[in-house]
Parts: sequence; structure tokens; C-alpha cells
Amino acid sequence: MPIFVHEEATIHYEVHGHGFPLLLISPGGMNSTVEMWARATINPLEVYRDDFRLIAMDQRNAGKSTGPLDVADPWGSFAGDQLALLDHLGVSTFHVMGCCIGGSYVLKLIEQAPARVVSGVLQQPIGIIDDNSHLFDAMWRSWGADLTDKRSDIKTQTVEEFGSRMWDGDFVVSVSRDFVRSCPTPMLVLPGVDQFHPTTTGREIAALAQRAEVFEPWKDTLEHSDQAVEAVRLFLRSHTPA
Repeated sequence: MPIFVHEEATIHYEVHGHGFPLLLISPGGMNSTVEMWARATINPLEVYRDDFRLIAMDQRNAGKSTGPLDVADPWGSFAGDQLALLDHLGVSTFHVMGCCIGGSYVLKLIEQAPARVVSGVLQQPIGIIDDNSHLFDAMWRSWGADLTDKRSDIKTQTVEEFGSRMWDGDFVVSVSRDFVRSCPTPMLVLPGVDQFHPTTTGREIAALAQRAEVFEPWKDTLEHSDQAVEAVRLFLRSHTPA
């Protein structure tokens, strides 16, 4: 796996296939790594290898990627890594597909670089609703405890400030409903079906955004999952620049 150094962050990434670039942001919460795609219902590294130039990465402080904790702008620091990697690879415009936490990263990328993101696919996006915030709290605290065990340069107080800042909110956390409502970027949303990935959140994203489509059901049967794979392929192809 190649290594890219961006400021104080070291990012591990992979590139597969040819064609128009498709950035892949994997599931796994704070442990979003290339390997986590193998657990997704739709694994783009398997099904879209012949369609696009696939760019996958371990997010900062997940897997083999490392870096400082940007307490002032947690979500922005991840988006900065993602955009810097694309710059490193000579990619100006791109599609992006995110699963789980990747959906929130997709929306943050669109906010940060609207002219560069041609389209976005959100597979079972996360969402904080009334009865599930404790799940995300436990998730980032577990990640933080592991991180401080491995890294003597990162203190518990810094993790507390970082995690609290990153996960303080509702909806998709990374951006506001007002931003999604104003967003003209084409999106395809495949809503989730569990507490981490509430169906209501996926549907709300699709309802708010100006040019969003929703595809469901897609996880309940193998037939529907196969149909979703093709729907994503057709969506991305339809928005690929000539």
C-alpha cells in the first residue's frame, strides 16, 4: 500500500483500475480503512474495478494512517487529507462513494470542494437521532482509548476534546441540514436499516438535497443488492463527464 505524507499526517492508500476517478471512503466509524470495504454490502473495490479509477484510503489515525488530532476542525481535517491525496494523484474532479461514516465525509467533501465533486453515493449513511447518540459516543471513546494506548504523543484530554467536538450534533454531524438543502451536487442515497445507520436519516438526506435520488430496498435480499450495485454503476456513469 503506497504512502502519502500530508503536512503531519501519513496516509496509506490504494489505487485500482482505470477511468474517471472514484474516491472510496469506507465504513468502520473512526476505524475507516480500506480493509473495511470487505464488510460492506456493496464493496466497490470488487464490483467497480473495471468501471472507474478507484482510490481508497485509511483515514487519519485508522489502520496504517497516522496524524495529529485537529481539535479545532475534526471533520475538516479528514476532508483536507482526502483532497490532498487527490491533489497528490493529479485528480481534479471525481466521484465519491462513502459507506457508514463515509456518507458524512462525502457531504463534508461537497461542502469543502463543491466544484471538484461531480457526484456522491451514500451507502447506509450514519445519523444521530433521539435514541442512538450513546452508540456513537461509545464508538469514538473506544477508538480514542486504543489510540492513546498506541501513541504516547496523544493525550487523553486531547482525544476527549477532539471526539466531543467531532460528534457534537445530530443528523449527519459533519454538515447541517441547511447545507444539504442548498446542495446541488447529484447524489444517490442507499438508506441504512439499523441504529447506526437510521433509515430516516438516509431518506431525509435524499428529501432535502436538490438533486438526490434514493434507492431502496437494497439490503434485504441478494437480488435487491445486485440491483443496487447496478443502480450505483448507472448513476455514476450518467454523471461522468464526457
